[in-house]
Amino acid sequence: MIESDVFVQSLQDIGVNFFTGVPDSILGGIIAELMERRVYTPAVREDEAVGMAAGAYMAGKMPAVVMQNSGLGTSLNALISLNVIYRQPCILIVSWRGQGGKDAPEHLVMGEVMPQFLDTMKIPHRTLTEKTAGDDFKWVAETFKKRQIPVALFITKGVVKGLHP
Repeated sequence: MIESDVFVQSLQDIGVNFFTGVPDSILGGIIAELMERRVYTPAVREDEAVGMAAGAYMAGKMPAVVMQNSGLGTSLNALISLNVIYRQPCILIVSWRGQGGKDAPEHLVMGEVMPQFLDTMKIPHRTLTEKTAGDDFKWVAETFKKRQIPVALFITKGVVKGLHP
């Protein structure tokens, strides 16, 4: 399991310097660490967070948005009509709720289709694992800088330490 402070530091080490998003239990440890470092600006909705990230990028920041995967549906229009077509990159830190058909019913559909959903939107994605974390962060940084579009890093339950054991 990756400690939340190590996860956040890894993002900061690749240059991420603006964080926003909407809470999720899988991401709770990450958000708590961001708040402790005073680098997190909460958003009410995921599309709002995506817009804030675009503004931060235009101001010279390297932004990340934290959200659960249901938030991808909420943020679809902002991602496509702002970030993708105007090359406003952001790193999407997305909890993979409903992966493998295990979770509350409201998470199962998006959990099943999330990779294909992002493939359809032409947003590159990768799933973080403890074993490949170094390569995963390197891939995120290189893809963000090279492609200049949103890039997603999926976080599955138990890979990054949460607030509760």
